[in-house]
Amino acid sequence: MSKDGMNTKDFLIGTFVGGIIGAAAALFLAPKSGKELRDDLGNQAVVLKDKTGKLTSEARERGSEYVSIAKEKTSSISQLVADQSSQIMDKVKDLRSKGAEKANELKEEASSAIEEQAEEAKNEIEDEARETADTAQK
Repeated sequence: MSKDGMNTKDFLIGTFVGGIIGAAAALFLAPKSGKELRDDLGNQAVVLKDKTGKLTSEARERGSEYVSIAKEKTSSISQLVADQSSQIMDKVKDLRSKGAEKANELKEEASSAIEEQAEEAKNEIEDEARETADTAQK
């Protein structure tokens, strides 16, 4: 039953499939009159035109939706970037002014320290000069 059974089974399947294909080909290739064929072609063309029109309008609608969504997102992103840029610029200005204030404070502290040191040095020199003059007179 191994070889004979398989061959019979394959033959029956092939016959069945061939019959279906032959019936379908006969239906599609059956002769029609010229007017019937033109009517069928015209009907198919109208159906194809309608489907194309629907697909085109759907594509335009979706395209318009996508464009509006893109514009909204672009606008919101632009606004966000502008806000963040403004915040960063404010922080930079604040830091710069704080830095300038600190530099002025340090400059004033350094100036007064230098003046104090200069005054102390002057006093020490004057004291040394007096002591030297006093020892020279004695």
